[in-house]
Amino acid sequence: MNADPAAGAAVAGARPPWPFRRLFPLLATAGLIIAGMAGTIWGPRFYGKSAWALPDDLWGTMIAAQRLVHLDLSGLYTPPTQLVSLPGAAIVLIPVVVVIDLAGLRLGLPQAHGAHPAVWLLAGPYEVVISAVVLFSADALAERLGATRPRRFLLAAASATTLWSVTIRWGHPEDAVAAGLLLCAILALSDARNSRAAWLAGAAVAVQPLVLLAFPVLLAVIRPRRWPGFLTRAAAPGVLLLAVAAWANWTATIHAVTSQPNSPRIDHPTPWIYLAPHLAGDEVAAGPARILALVAACGCGLIAGHSWRAQTLAPPRVSGWNPERLQEVLWWTAVALALRSVFEPVMVAYYLWPPLALALITASRYWTRLIGAGITAIVLTFFSQTQWHNPWSWWTPMITVLALTLLFACGRRVIRGQLNGGGGPRLGASAQVLPEPGEQFIADGAP
Repeated sequence: MNADPAAGAAVAGARPPWPFRRLFPLLATAGLIIAGMAGTIWGPRFYGKSAWALPDDLWGTMIAAQRLVHLDLSGLYTPPTQLVSLPGAAIVLIPVVVVIDLAGLRLGLPQAHGAHPAVWLLAGPYEVVISAVVLFSADALAERLGATRPRRFLLAAASATTLWSVTIRWGHPEDAVAAGLLLCAILALSDARNSRAAWLAGAAVAVQPLVLLAFPVLLAVIRPRRWPGFLTRAAAPGVLLLAVAAWANWTATIHAVTSQPNSPRIDHPTPWIYLAPHLAGDEVAAGPARILALVAACGCGLIAGHSWRAQTLAPPRVSGWNPERLQEVLWWTAVALALRSVFEPVMVAYYLWPPLALALITASRYWTRLIGAGITAIVLTFFSQTQWHNPWSWWTPMITVLALTLLFACGRRVIRGQLNGGGGPRLGASAQVLPEPGEQFIADGAP
């Protein structure tokens, strides 16, 4: 027995072990693997089919990862990889590809594997495991927001359900990995770890450039004199990987990364398709529309930055974010990521997922908001799998439900701030003064 009262107090005040603190995302990950694999293997039998239901898009990226393992850099962006993201999307799949090669299994497109490919028994659980980084990051942020354990349980369940669309259904774990890294970057920013946040955000871009939409919001909470260092670090991983790929095969790399081709005959055309440049093979270029979404995201950053500056009557600080400030950053980031779905000329169901993931975290502070956002996010996840191809009939309800989810997630302070002239203090109210770095205790909620 330890009779030292001080030692006993220290033990009593010690943090619980990591598996206990992250129990809910651990259970959610296991549940998604079990339910997802069961659904792909035995689910088709309910529809009179014997072949497994495999995600079509995963295999091309795995082939790209296999070419990286074999040092075939020139083939990274050539058929049948269909890769249009940065090379990080293939890099995150290298471990499972190495295991597949060592096991002597053949890797190819879905139709080349037969009805029951053994490769899926390795690739399916692996893509869920690496995608779970977003579940653990979400739980850490919800803990920082002050969400209770029951609300964190509901958050993990809803987040895993929506994550099904990205992983099991469509096979794009790179989107989830990038979103998880972005959440880690926001968590680092909340602790004034700018350098760490920049590297994490840069790694996220190298995996999936869609997180560039969040950069205007991130820059809004960083002092302008720190922007050059932050952007340099954030750009380094993606630029380096893209330079290597372009050196190996300039034509294929630049065409895939800049034009971002997509097929309206396979996926869902939106009203923006009438303005999108048309390519060979009935495809359209999504690149110009994504630039437009990035411009709109800059507007989000300007509005959010103005609101925060008005609240503090001083340049925003990142030291010691309180839950309200963290909630605002997460919500504006969700809005910025949602702009991709607003302006995309050709949509796929999983494009809707990133803002849903952040909206659920933002809503986790209150039961009513979390339940509302959780219901709409889950409805949108499954409703978006419909096969409608009319430019208006699919896109309009999806954007409406997405906006409703963001509305549920919007905190009271965000609403009050926008109704009060950009978030500034009311006339006659005393200005809020934030503490200097080191003056405020910051709870450790890192995953």
